Amino acid sequence: MLVLEVESSVEWMFVCYTEDVPENGGACVKVGEEQIAIFNFSRRGAWYATQNLCPHKQQMVLARGMIGSTGDTCEPKVACPFHKKTFSLLSGECLSGDEYQIKTYPVKVVEDRVYLGLEKGQ
Repeated sequence: MLVLEVESSVEWMFVCYTEDVPENGGACVKVGEEQIAIFNFSRRGAWYATQNLCPHKQQMVLARGMIGSTGDTCEPKVACPFHKKTFSLLSGECLSGDEYQIKTYPVKVVEDRVYLGLEKGQ
């Protein structure tokens, strides 16, 4: 049987250790010139990453936001700590009814190391 390996468009970058991110909370890492919020949603056993910039008032604060779940699907979300705009940790969509959107990133954890998925060439 011939197995072809498809080249992924994602490059995995080590950004921190699991102990650097509080359980059910977030931390900020800098990748190049960009600030990325990493979330350890331990109640769900999941990790998420988004831009740290809240588009509502252009503040670098999302890593300090409160995480939780919303709706019938229990979609994971983060709320801006200042103005309470909420964003999906899956799609980046604003769940507060506004037209804002945040960028999301894939995350994986391997042996207590947190990796961020970036598009190749980014």
